[in-house]
Amino acid sequence: MTQIHYVEHNRAHNGNFVIDVPEGYHWLLVITKTPAQFWVNGDIKEYPPYTTILYRPKQKVYYRACTDQFINDWIRFESDAPYITDSPLPFGHPFSLNDPNYCHKLFELLSIEHNFNRDYKKSSIDYLLKTLFNKLMESYFHGDISPQYYNLLKIRTMIQNNPGEDWTVSKMADYLRISPGYLQSIYKKTFGISCIDDVIDNRIRLAKEYLVHSNESIEEIASQCGYQNVEHFYRQFKHMTGKTPRGYQKHSS
Repeated sequence: MTQIHYVEHNRAHNGNFVIDVPEGYHWLLVITKTPAQFWVNGDIKEYPPYTTILYRPKQKVYYRACTDQFINDWIRFESDAPYITDSPLPFGHPFSLNDPNYCHKLFELLSIEHNFNRDYKKSSIDYLLKTLFNKLMESYFHGDISPQYYNLLKIRTMIQNNPGEDWTVSKMADYLRISPGYLQSIYKKTFGISCIDDVIDNRIRLAKEYLVHSNESIEEIASQCGYQNVEHFYRQFKHMTGKTPRGYQKHSS
């Protein structure tokens, strides 16, 4: 069973903000959006934005602002759920998030569920917390996060959500204010695929969906997926799938 005592998302405080609870209390999970200082192994250490820390019950809690403003998501709760009590996550040791926006959305949903009495409130909270802890484990075992990682993640999310845009290496590099060559290098190193191949993969993924589940013409689908030339769309689709768009459409119907 899990009981949330309080949850907030995007909570802002001034530069004097301090949380100091020497004997702890319940489970406490904190995700920062600004730099912050944490007490870790007897020392006060500064950590960058998008840091998370999980405190177990009765564990000393100390963290504070270290700039003019402190912004965080946090949740205090009780739980005997094994995915929490037996979690491999470290207690009282900060680590960086690899997808802070995703986690922030989960906090927003948790806050809504906690504040409204709905029929499936308990199960919804449990599912959201499970998902949140899954994302935390992904982050913890992700390894080191480069300074450009979060900007690269924003670009990749934009590509996935809008593959039909006129994506070019230069356009993406300008967004990050880095050189095209450096972008291509760090993008592939980070995600295991080049930025242009990522665009193509997402365009073909979207095209497959439209070919099977819409009544639009192949020319219209090609345009929506970012292809100004329908012959180019045909060539690229067949190269990626082994079928022409029309052949794929017939095979899948």
